[in-house]
Amino acid sequence: MSARSVFGDAPFASSAVKFIEDFKRDTHPDKVNLAGREYLGEHGQTTWLPLIRKIKQQIAADPTLIPEYTPVLGIPEFSRRATELALGTDSPAILQSRVLGVQTVGCTGAVRLGAELLRTCCSSSSWSGSIFLSSPCNESLADIFKAAGFEDVRSYRYWDAESSGLCVDDMLNDLENAPDHSVVVLFASGHSPTGADLSQEEWKRVADVMMKRQLFPFVLIPAQGLCSGSLEQDAWAVRHCVSLGLELLCAQSFSHNFGLYGERVGHLLCVLRQNLLAVQSQAERLVQTLWSRPSMEGARVVATVLNNPAHLAEWQEGLKAMAVRCMLMRERLRERLRLLACPGCLENIIKPGGLYCCIGLNAQQVEFLARRKHIYLLPNGCLNVSAINSRNLAYVTESIHQALTSQL
Repeated sequence: MSARSVFGDAPFASSAVKFIEDFKRDTHPDKVNLAGREYLGEHGQTTWLPLIRKIKQQIAADPTLIPEYTPVLGIPEFSRRATELALGTDSPAILQSRVLGVQTVGCTGAVRLGAELLRTCCSSSSWSGSIFLSSPCNESLADIFKAAGFEDVRSYRYWDAESSGLCVDDMLNDLENAPDHSVVVLFASGHSPTGADLSQEEWKRVADVMMKRQLFPFVLIPAQGLCSGSLEQDAWAVRHCVSLGLELLCAQSFSHNFGLYGERVGHLLCVLRQNLLAVQSQAERLVQTLWSRPSMEGARVVATVLNNPAHLAEWQEGLKAMAVRCMLMRERLRERLRLLACPGCLENIIKPGGLYCCIGLNAQQVEFLARRKHIYLLPNGCLNVSAINSRNLAYVTESIHQALTSQL
């Protein structure tokens, strides 16, 4: 566990951007982009659920809505509903008024605001300010904490590339040996970029270590409802931590599950036992230096859906259909690779994990797919399963088989 192990992943970020740019320049008719971050439907394009499109149109045509700035901390009704979505309406933290919610500019904004709040805490106490990220992790996370002023950013083991699976015992060992009061960044569901999530039993073991070692969880929920098809299951981890009395931060994104990619709707939850008003005052000051005020339209859409039982039920049905499609593509991908007798462990492909999965490709094989087959994956061999469809499935699986079995 070292600071260098995370910052050493910087080439991953630049390589990911490079692959996307290479895909755009590629003129091959069979090219496939499996490195994108958006949910794609069967026709290979991003789309709104019919309900979201209808609500956006209604908001645009509503003559009673006037142009105005949002409050500094966002739309109160949006924040209330987003908090209930993550924690549950019967959460003890909500009932005891121990929660502060802040509307942010996407999940990235939520992580950055949370990092700034933590840095303020670090500068006013004896806390050393150690941050632990999973290895691998979303390439921007280390940079966000670094930009907020943290120098001691380390990694804990999470994914074993050799076995193409989680290394939970190694993860727990790393957390057991972390400095007291370290901040540990965790994905409640939809781990990026592997798509591999901890089970509830594994989460219980992690939470026990967090309590024992007095570690502080910073939990990410990037696509609630899109991973398992259940809003409750995808948020189970954060609800479990809160039920144990742990203080935590939680960053939520509404990009994938609402299709609001351009609107950048995020939310930061602070679950604390004390000093909530002081944290709120600090958050207001920080927001005015980061983005001044969040945007209005996307948050209005989310609040409208979550505030109406009929809309909520329709949205959940649409979200479940998206999750089922991702799971179906995982099963079809695994089955075709099995029929082709591809080497390696294929069972992890069919575990629910939202948009992403890893299939054991190394950097050379990823490069082969891009250069020879015009198929673009993330540099560590992870891919967006929603980008696979009936038209490209055969070509993708045959190309992956060739990459795994050829002498490169």
